[in-house]
Amino acid sequence: MKTVHYRDREFRELITCLEHRGRRDSSAVEEPVALILEDVRERGDAAIAEYTERFDKIALKPSQFPVGRKEVRQAYRTVPRELLTLFEEAAARIRAFHERQRVSSWFEASEDGTLLGQLVTPIERVGLYVPGGKAAYPSSVLMNAIPAQVAGVRSLAVCTPAPGGVLNPHVLVVADMLGLEEIYRIGGAQAVGAMAYGTAGIPRVDKIVGPGNIYVATAKKLVFGEVDIDMVAGPSEILILADASANPRHVAADLLSQAEHDELATCVLVTDSKKLADRVRVEVERQVDELPHPEIARAALRGQGLIMVVRDLQQGLQVSNAVAPEHFELLVEEPLRFLPLIRNAGSVFLGAHTPEALGDYFAGPNHVLPTGGTARFFSTLGTPDFQKRSNIMSFSRQQFEAMAGKVVRFARLEGLEAHARSVLYRKEKA
Repeated sequence: MKTVHYRDREFRELITCLEHRGRRDSSAVEEPVALILEDVRERGDAAIAEYTERFDKIALKPSQFPVGRKEVRQAYRTVPRELLTLFEEAAARIRAFHERQRVSSWFEASEDGTLLGQLVTPIERVGLYVPGGKAAYPSSVLMNAIPAQVAGVRSLAVCTPAPGGVLNPHVLVVADMLGLEEIYRIGGAQAVGAMAYGTAGIPRVDKIVGPGNIYVATAKKLVFGEVDIDMVAGPSEILILADASANPRHVAADLLSQAEHDELATCVLVTDSKKLADRVRVEVERQVDELPHPEIARAALRGQGLIMVVRDLQQGLQVSNAVAPEHFELLVEEPLRFLPLIRNAGSVFLGAHTPEALGDYFAGPNHVLPTGGTARFFSTLGTPDFQKRSNIMSFSRQQFEAMAGKVVRFARLEGLEAHARSVLYRKEKA
């Protein structure tokens, strides 16, 4: 990992690079993804079958897209009971957290006959994309489906690829535990197109959520507007702000927990302790060799691994707020003291006993987080993302007449005479 000091000339340049890390070029895949989406829009299930055979090496008829109960029962036979218990406990914690996020309708009636309010309704139908193959994550099912269910979404469809015809049993079991019966063995950009446009066999959805590779992410970006999406997520990232009290072994392990995700993962340590910086660099090199697949983590550390030695923790917080990391660990003495100063972060992990991995699986808060600096304006996925707000208003004749002249003046100021007359005609009859 590269180490820079706040007095170094390149210190500010590296912060600027981190601020703009989300500007990754996807133009190379946009054209082929757009062609796949258009093909799915035009030919529906036939196009999906062709792309599934080409990319996943499995020949399917449209009638074979849905996963049947027999396959789900078979999945249960391969999953140990202790894992089922683990999934159930994680689901309960996640559900309890997201129950507290639910937004409710409200109405306010005045004695003068005015009624104002907000009607909150759930999105009707949501599509959940779950990666397949080696990168199949049952935690993705939990984190995306549960807040939708808490919000009251009535219909949830799951699309997950089956490379070589193999479905991940853990994904199937978790989906079944949550009561998700509509599961399709399709993936890639073609699955996003199916959910966005609808086909004869796969009804369209109103929102698509869930992680995927660059083709899936690009497809989600291209269908946004046709449907809603959660976000266009980039590679995983972590920024750790640590002082001399931090355990270098723990810091290194937490950096590697994100480095192992992706060669493009961003892993940054910001510290006011030169001694800690040196010890963490040594510890990272030692621990990376112990990983079962060190080549991914090594590539991430080589490309986006960075240790920044700052003047003090205040400057460290300035760096963190500028970077707006997906995961932000505060490994310092009295971490709560600094919480009011945190402005931009997807999830915040306070103290030595709260590693990022807790948030990925078991803590309860959602692990679908803004990346690439978008924590400056995006929030963590949650229950409100599956709810819609509609404005409600009703006025008595008395209140209408009291506002009519003001509305007419406002409308004519903006050159909208039909607006003005829609009020004036009512005033004449009143």
